[in-house]
Amino acid sequence: MSQLNARTEPRFVRYFLITIALAFFALFLVLPLVCVFHNALSKGWVVYFDALKHPDAIAAMRMTLMTALVVVPMNLVFGVAAAWAISKFDFRGKGLLLSLIDLPLSVSPVIAGLIFILLFGAQGFLGPWLIAHNIRIVFAWPAIVLATLFVTVPMVARELIPIMKSQGTEEEEAALTLGASAWKTFWLVSVPNLRWGILYGVILCNARAMGEFGAVSVVSGHIRGLTNTMPLHVEILYNEYQSAAAFAVASLLAMLAIVTLIAKSIVEAHIRQGQK
Repeated sequence: MSQLNARTEPRFVRYFLITIALAFFALFLVLPLVCVFHNALSKGWVVYFDALKHPDAIAAMRMTLMTALVVVPMNLVFGVAAAWAISKFDFRGKGLLLSLIDLPLSVSPVIAGLIFILLFGAQGFLGPWLIAHNIRIVFAWPAIVLATLFVTVPMVARELIPIMKSQGTEEEEAALTLGASAWKTFWLVSVPNLRWGILYGVILCNARAMGEFGAVSVVSGHIRGLTNTMPLHVEILYNEYQSAAAFAVASLLAMLAIVTLIAKSIVEAHIRQGQK
């Protein structure tokens, strides 16, 4: 019995399925993006750039970039270390570590934010001690970093684990046998094989960090010019009926999503080419 081939299907079936896919893509992806940019520019370029140059908008952009600049490198270090341990070694608690890495994917970001409130808030477990030592975490930048770090933990590790497992340990073992140190083996053998996977995970992590809303909304306090990130600033502007300004800032996030998609496609192409 010959293997089923999609090209043997009737032409109208293929066209019907392609039409459904394109219609879904246009309705739920292209149309919302068009609406964002249309509303952002609905009152002209002057209003658009004024919204982006507003001090609160600049502060939100700065807060978003600062958070991403801290969270992405931390996730990179953790992701490489965790993927290395899981894929290269057998140890007790390996399954638990995998489950913990996947935990942020199964927990609502709002719940994650509430967890940090219960830990570091004024009435939380560590709240009285933090207040006594004049350390502020909740409703400040540290809480934003912690919340963003929690929701982005799986991004790098989950991209590297299958790549490392598929590569095995033969090349590293050969390098060690030839006298290379563990550090040289890591940098000269392992990292070159992982560079596209690392870049892929970093791209996804950065996009999630800059676009995170739920967890950050809970812990930030929504303080204008201090703890608002770009998604929170968009919400405030929209709730104040400044729709053109809200969509102007949202258009920056939309452009980030487009750039992320393009970069993701390029990296995926390199990964597929490397697997051939």
